[in-house]
Amino acid sequence: MSRVERWTVWISAVATGLTGLGFMWAKYLVTPTEPWAVINHPLEPWFLKVHIVVAPVFVFAVGLIVTRHVVPHIRDKVDRGRRSGLAMVWMLVPMVASGYLIQVVTAPVLVTALVVMHIGTGAVFLIGLTGHGVALVRKALEPHTVDARRNSPLTGGPRSITESSSSVLRGPVRPESGDPS
Repeated sequence: MSRVERWTVWISAVATGLTGLGFMWAKYLVTPTEPWAVINHPLEPWFLKVHIVVAPVFVFAVGLIVTRHVVPHIRDKVDRGRRSGLAMVWMLVPMVASGYLIQVVTAPVLVTALVVMHIGTGAVFLIGLTGHGVALVRKALEPHTVDARRNSPLTGGPRSITESSSSVLRGPVRPESGDPS
């Protein structure tokens, strides 16, 4: 995963999560000052608008890293950050689908069910994102690497010394044939 991909995913995920939490706070936890108020807090529409703008950027960013990060780590059963990563992967589809459907469904019962699903899966996703960040920071601070900052997954370097030198040690791969000439 390149630095641009990494920063795009993290910045858009954090922005989407913070604006979602802000909207949830303003919409469901703040008591309106007037009994007939349409919004509970003056920031409520702004949280929603920014959330709706940054969420597609986040979905795009996740799409960028699926084939180069998510699938290989699941296939290779990478231990570091596995639980948090899988939590995020499993929450992604229902979170995104419910977020889009909330905007188009009109039946109040369905909207309520979608809101509950969106908040629940979004909360689990944010917990997974936090755990994934902690796992990455721990990996970057491990003392057994020669240069922890250069080899950190946060900086885009190789994950280990053998990973960076394995292609040099192996050389080009040539198909074997039965003919010695």
